[in-house]
Amino acid sequence: MSEPEYKGLGHYQHRRRMVLGALIVALFAALLFGQSSFPPETSIHEMLEMAGIVMIFLGIIGRLWCTLYIGGRKSGEIVTGGPYSMTRNPLYVFSTLAAAGVGAQMGSVVITLGFALLCAFAFHIVILREEKHLSHLFGPEYAAYVARVPRFVPNISLYEEGNTGSFKPKILLTTLLDGLVFLVALPVFEIIDKAQTTGVLPVLFRLP
Repeated sequence: MSEPEYKGLGHYQHRRRMVLGALIVALFAALLFGQSSFPPETSIHEMLEMAGIVMIFLGIIGRLWCTLYIGGRKSGEIVTGGPYSMTRNPLYVFSTLAAAGVGAQMGSVVITLGFALLCAFAFHIVILREEKHLSHLFGPEYAAYVARVPRFVPNISLYEEGNTGSFKPKILLTTLLDGLVFLVALPVFEIIDKAQTTGVLPVLFRLP
């Protein structure tokens, strides 16, 4: 692979991180003034929070799973094993799952789904750009992969173990640190909830 091609793919990977960071910041900012219509002490609110914590951890673990397979190989070959055998963009799928978990910390079904849909939409734009680049790099091989594996929603029946990439601690650590950003939602939403309860922050809207 030529140097310009390698840098081009690195640009898209950097853009992915930027999109993820911008989404998290924007969503936190929006929810400073919103609240669930289900009071914190209700079972629905608590169940959503617990489900959200599970989704966040599954999202982080899933991202690490993807990294074990891709292992820095994305710049040199098409990875088709493990999570990449079920969906072409498992990193985005698990990030969206974690984002839904962040929204669930508000105890609102609407906010949970809203976080997931907004995240998926933003990643969809990045995915379309990445696909053009990968199609240029890998040609017919990538076209065959596209024809066989869905773009986003995983098809579990397609699962194949495949081979993991070479273990690169630095890449794995970077993915872990990126994913841990989602955990910031837990204490941050507690702080927001306290601020709203005490009147420090006004509640401008409520969602079921």
